[in-house]
This record gives sequence, C-alpha cells and structure tokens, in this order.
Amino acid sequence: MLKVAVPNKGSLSESAAQMLVEAGYRQRRSSRDLVTIDAENDVEFFYLRPRDIAIYVGEGTLDIGITGRDLLLDSGASADEILSLGFGASSFHFAAPVGTLADLAEIAGRTIATSYPGIVKAWLAERDIDAKVIRLDGAVESSVRLGVADLIADVVETGSTLRQAGLEIVGAPILASEGVVIRPKDRPTPAGFAVFERRLQSVLVARTYVMMDYDIRVEQVEAAVALTPGIESPTVSPLHREGWVAVRSMVPRDAAQKVMDELWSLGARGTLVTDILACRL
Repeated sequence: MLKVAVPNKGSLSESAAQMLVEAGYRQRRSSRDLVTIDAENDVEFFYLRPRDIAIYVGEGTLDIGITGRDLLLDSGASADEILSLGFGASSFHFAAPVGTLADLAEIAGRTIATSYPGIVKAWLAERDIDAKVIRLDGAVESSVRLGVADLIADVVETGSTLRQAGLEIVGAPILASEGVVIRPKDRPTPAGFAVFERRLQSVLVARTYVMMDYDIRVEQVEAAVALTPGIESPTVSPLHREGWVAVRSMVPRDAAQKVMDELWSLGARGTLVTDILACRL
C-alpha cells in the first residue's frame, strides 16, 4: 500500500486535500483524523505537520509527501521534489527596519532571525557571507524591535505584517515556494507511485485548461483553428446548417476570454466554455 504524507494544517492542508479528492482519492472526514486508508486505491494517507513531512519521506518511512518547497529545502532531508502543484505560492525574503539596509551585501556581520535557518545558512554559504543566524519558531517580525536580531528572513505573502512591524523587504527573493510532491532520494519507485503522479498531473491539466466549443463558417475554420489548436488537434464536425462546422478544443484557462473575443471577430457563434474535471494527456 502506497504511504502518502499530507499536511495536517496550515495554508497547504486544504488545497492538498482538495487536489487529492479531485484526483479520486478518499480524504479524512475530520481534522482530528491522523490516518485515512483508501483501500480501493491502495493508498494510506498520514496527516502530519508540514515541517515534518520532508523528514519522514527522506528517511523512507513514507513513500510520498506533499509539503512546501521552502520546508523541503530548509529540512535538509534526503528527498527530491518531483512535481509542483500550483498552490500555496509564496516568496522568501530578507527584511530590515525601513532605511537601514540598501543592499543584501550589507548583511555581513549582522544577526538574522528566521524560522528557516537551513535556507538562510545555505544562501549565505553560497555567497560567502558571514552572518549570525538565530532560529525562531514564529513571529520573527518582533525580533528586531526586541533587539534580538538586526533583520529577518521569512515567507512574505502580502507584506502587510512586515509594514506593521516597521520592516521593508531588502533585495530580490531568496526563494519562490509552492506546494510540491516529494519522494525519497535514491530509493526504488514504490508500487502505485506512477498512478498517483499521473492522477495529480491530470488534475493540474484540468485546472490549466477549459473546453471551448463554437460554431463557425467553413471558410473561417483555418483561422479559427489557429486560435484554438488544442493539445494535438481540435475536433471539427459538420453541422446540419450548410457551410458551418462545430469546433471543440482545449484552450488555456487564462486566455479563454481573449480567444472568445478573437473568435467572435472571425464570425464564430454559440461559443461555450466548460470546466474540465480531469484530463490525461
């Protein structure tokens, strides 16, 4: 039975569970459940702290895990990222009191507070910068005001928390993070892994594309198909109305409205856009 680690709480938890449901897997009914067995799909799900998942997977205790890229890199665990999931996006930055640091080169000799010492130490080592790193488990923004650190390194979403603490971002992002699937390094591929990965990929494709149907005159088909080429080729079917055809094609979701505008200009009518629940390419 494939053993999969899933975040038990936090920003990744709900999105991970929703994706697994869309992929056809059973998920827990209560947030108190620690384990869910999906016997039909031969998968056992373990709900763990997101920060611990990379460790369990890296040690080979569990076959697969869903966690954040930042947590994987910070853990130093012997695990590889194999699939990015498109949710839980965040960026990791240095931040200091407003006006105190003009450039990241000025970090040398200062004290940095962070909940991600592994990431920060690796970044400093790559650039041969000597600075002191203090690990804090939370609320690192307060460390500067309390005199514990000169600056912080933390995950930033909107930046509002930093502004409230009188801090500003310094330099470019250290890391762009999101939810990822991980597995142990240098271990045999477990039974059921290929199916699990393929199912998640089908959800990602379904979320990226929509199905577009429209009617158009025969003489405009080539121009219309150029706008909606689909994955391999669109389906073109004759209509009862002479000189017209129906076209069906997958279109990138974020471009759908623009494509509809351009099809309208070509004379397309009856255009419909529908969600795709799952897709295997």
